[in-house]
Amino acid sequence: MDSTEITQLLDRVLAPWVRALTLTPIKVDEESATLRLPFSGEWRHSGGMISGQVFMAAADTAMVVAITAALGGFKPMSTVSLNISFMRAVRKGDVLIKARVLRMGRNLVFGEVELFDEGGNMAVHATTTYALLE
Repeated sequence: MDSTEITQLLDRVLAPWVRALTLTPIKVDEESATLRLPFSGEWRHSGGMISGQVFMAAADTAMVVAITAALGGFKPMSTVSLNISFMRAVRKGDVLIKARVLRMGRNLVFGEVELFDEGGNMAVHATTTYALLE
C-alpha cells in the first residue's frame, strides 16, 4: 500500500476525532506499518504530557493499517484487546509508531505496537488482538 492508499483508508474507516490526529504513513509492507503522529500541544493533558488516550488511538490505528496491508486490503475488523504500557512520558515532538502482525489466524489477528519519542526512546508498548468480521 502506498501513502495515498493508506490516507484514503484512514479517511474512510476512522472516526472523525481519530482522523484529527493526522497520522502520517511512513512505511507499510506485508509485515508492518510505521506511522508518524505529528506533535500538537492539544494532545497534552493538564500534566503537560501527551494523553494516554492519544497513544491508544494511534496504536489501534497503526495496527489496523498493518493488518490491512497483511491481508492485501481492508476487511471489517474489531479490536478485541489492546493491552498498553506507558513507559515514558512524552511532552513534545513527533511520535513514531511501529505496528506489526505477530500472527494472522482465520478469525483473530495478534499484533504488537511500539511508540517512540523524538529521541528514539520507546515510550509506549502495546499488544493487540483483532477479530476479523468477514
